[in-house]
Amino acid sequence: MGYLFLVLVLRVIKQLIQLIQVNMVQKTYLKRKDYCKVKFTFKPENAETVEILGLNSDWENSIVMSKKKDGTFTCDVSLPINSEHQFKYRVNKSEWLDEPEADKHNPNEFGGTNSVIVI
Repeated sequence: MGYLFLVLVLRVIKQLIQLIQVNMVQKTYLKRKDYCKVKFTFKPENAETVEILGLNSDWENSIVMSKKKDGTFTCDVSLPINSEHQFKYRVNKSEWLDEPEADKHNPNEFGGTNSVIVI
């Protein structure tokens, strides 16, 4: 019984870790570089496609995120240091969502908010 309990606890811990890591923006600053590598990870419910719009003030050309087997979407982007970038996720070509773990959120002209990443 002790072994089965331990296996169950480990499964629950693994699931909790996956939930915690679902939505995130991870920044990697590189020595002697004028940019930062940023990894976006996002897992909206019932998503077939996820894109990022707004980075580098580009709201026309999206960055398509790759879908993993677990339903998580990821992409890596290089952004210039000492900059701020507003962005939103577009899910299934129609639903606009913010990044819950963004550095901040700014009001936008549509009555909502944009996520902001500070580099």
